[in-house]
Amino acid sequence: MKRGKKYSTNAKLIDRTKLYEAKEALELVCKTAGAKFDETVECHIRLGVDSRHADQQVRGAVVLPHGTGKNVRVLVFAKGEKLNEAEAAGADFFGSEELVTKIQSENWFDYDVIVATPDMMGVVGRLGKVLGPKGLMPNPKAGTVTMDVAKAIKDIKSGKIEYKLDKTNIIHCPIGKVSFAADKLADNFNTLLGAVVKAKPAAAKGQYLKSVTVVSTMGPSVKVSTNKLGE
Repeated sequence: MKRGKKYSTNAKLIDRTKLYEAKEALELVCKTAGAKFDETVECHIRLGVDSRHADQQVRGAVVLPHGTGKNVRVLVFAKGEKLNEAEAAGADFFGSEELVTKIQSENWFDYDVIVATPDMMGVVGRLGKVLGPKGLMPNPKAGTVTMDVAKAIKDIKSGKIEYKLDKTNIIHCPIGKVSFAADKLADNFNTLLGAVVKAKPAAAKGQYLKSVTVVSTMGPSVKVSTNKLGE
């Protein structure tokens, strides 16, 4: 893949053979982010598990102390009094069966996260083939299937992110924006890593954290040392 001159110049600032401490790695990510917009900083965590086995799945959610820097649009499926709670808590969209029709007929996806009360999951389930591939299906483990819709909305708006393994046993998560600078990014990074380490499956054997890298939207990646991250 051909890279631009700015990318190539910035990449030379990173030692590809070195594993950096988290804060130093994030300082480099901020330094080598060359785009004219506020780039997102992502963390990629390769785990020593096999996602094909149910007892080695790693999935959950965590609230980043400094948020992600993104305005997250929340859609709530509920009915009755819970719709009033959703509106009061700041949900961007809320409703019940009429939203299913809107999504199906209009191919509507102007939201980032869906929260649903348990009694609405039968309705939401009809959208499984549409929402599933986009990673939008509500899930109890992520705290998005709950009767406490107000708390769910507050957590999401405050910077709650969901983490889960992909088919290659890697977790990909945003941890903020370049404008946050290294200190806040390091806080978010450590919070995410702590949650992933805590979620280690009992069936996982051998080295759990295989590799961790951080990268901005348009910048080069930086490898992070896992020696002090705990397992």
